[in-house]
Amino acid sequence: MSIIKRNDVLFPSLMNEILKPDWFGGMENHKSNIPAVNIKENEENFELELMVPGRKKEDFLIEINENVLTISSETKSEENIEKGNFTRREFIFTSFKRAFTLPETVDEENIKANYENGILKFSLPKKEEALPKPKRMIELS
Repeated sequence: MSIIKRNDVLFPSLMNEILKPDWFGGMENHKSNIPAVNIKENEENFELELMVPGRKKEDFLIEINENVLTISSETKSEENIEKGNFTRREFIFTSFKRAFTLPETVDEENIKANYENGILKFSLPKKEEALPKPKRMIELS
C-alpha cells in the first residue's frame, strides 16, 4: 500500500490560479453549458423541462432516433468593448447536447415541444397500452 502525500499549500494555490479571472476580465462570461433538467411522470405523460435562457426557437436541434431524444444548440456572438484607447473584442460560442433514452411506453409520434421564457418544455405522452386502465366491476353469479 502506498501513501500519497499532498501539499496542502500548493493545492489551494493552484486551484486559485486556475479559477481566478484573468486581468482582462475574461471569466465574467464563463457559464456552464449544460442546462438544468426537470423530469416528471404523470399518469398520461412524462414532462421534460430544460432551462436554456437567452436562446431562440431556431437555435435548437431536436431529434429522436432509436428511442433516444437528443436536444442540442449552438449560439455564436461577438462583442466589442471600447474604453478610451482600450478595446476588447469577445467571441462567444456556447453549445450543449443532451440525450435522453425514452422509455418504451412513450408514444414518440405525438411528442410535443414548446420554448417560452427560457424554458424548453416537452410533453412525452404514454402509449395507449401504458395508460392506467379504468376500474371494472365484476358481477357475482
